Amino acid sequence: MDKILIMGTGALANLFGARLSKTGMDVTLLGTWEEGVKAIREHGIRLASPKGEVAYPARAVRSPAEVGQARYALVLVKSWQTQRAARQLSEILEPEGVALTLQNGLGNRELLADHLGEKRAAQGVTTTGATLLGPGHVRPGGEGIISVEDHPQLPPLITGLKNAGFKVENAPDVNSLIWGKLLINVAINPLTAILGVPNGKLLESQSALALMGQAVWEVEKIAESQGIEIGFDDPLALAKDVARRTASNHSSMLQDVSRGAPTEIEAICGAVVRAGQEKDISTPINQALTYLVKSLVELKKEHV
Repeated sequence: MDKILIMGTGALANLFGARLSKTGMDVTLLGTWEEGVKAIREHGIRLASPKGEVAYPARAVRSPAEVGQARYALVLVKSWQTQRAARQLSEILEPEGVALTLQNGLGNRELLADHLGEKRAAQGVTTTGATLLGPGHVRPGGEGIISVEDHPQLPPLITGLKNAGFKVENAPDVNSLIWGKLLINVAINPLTAILGVPNGKLLESQSALALMGQAVWEVEKIAESQGIEIGFDDPLALAKDVARRTASNHSSMLQDVSRGAPTEIEAICGAVVRAGQEKDISTPINQALTYLVKSLVELKKEHV
C-alpha cells in the first residue's frame, strides 16, 4: 500500500496523515474545513512535538472529484459527518477497496455499509489522542492502541499503520470493540468538555471520578442487557488508564466546544440514553452530560 485517503481534516486526521506521510506514503485528506484544507496545501501537515515542529507533505481537497479512485480510506470525520463522508466514498472507493472507521460513537460502520456495502466497510477503534493547534497543525496527545475487526481487505492497511508507528491489534468481537470504546468516551469526553480541562485533570478530582464511574456503569448495564461482552474486569480502571496515558490531550469534544463547533455528544452519551430507553434502563448521568454539552455549544454560538 503506497496511497491512502483520509476522510477529515481534524486532529486525528492530521495526526494519522502526518505519521503515514513520514513513511513516504502518498496521503490525501478530504474534508470540508476550508481553512484546514488551505493550510495543508500551503504548508503540509505540521506535527508538533517537544523536540520541535516538522511539516509532512500531503494533499488536501474538498471535493471527491479531486481524489480520483481510492483503495484504502481511513474515516476520521466527526460522527455527525459520517453520512456525508459515506456518500462521498461511494463515488471514489474502488470495488475491492475498504473504508476503516476509527470514529467515536455508535452506528458509523453501519452508515458506511449502507452506502458502500458490507464488504467495503470495516470497524476499528483507537485510544490515540491528538490536539488540533490550528488548521493543519496538530500535537500528539498520547499513544494508544488501534483495535480492528478481522476483515480480508485490511492487512495492507494494518501494515501501513504499523510502519507509521501505530500499535494495531485484531479484535475478533466487533461489538465488544465498539462498546469498550464507548465506555472510554462517556467517561472522558463530556466531562473534559464541560470542565474545560485536559484528560489527565479528571483524575485529580474525586467528584469527576465519581461521575466517570456512574457514566461507565450505565453503559455496562446496557451492554449486559444486549448480551455484549465488553471484555474488561474493571471498565472504569480502563478509562482512568486512558486518561492517564493521554493526560495532556484535549479531548475532541473539548476542542469542539472551545470553538463552538458541533460535538459528537449524540453519538456517545446520547446513544447510551437511546439504547437505555429501548431496554427500559435509566441513564440519568449520560442524559445530564448530553444536555450539559449541548447547552455549552448553544451558549457558545449565542456569544459568537
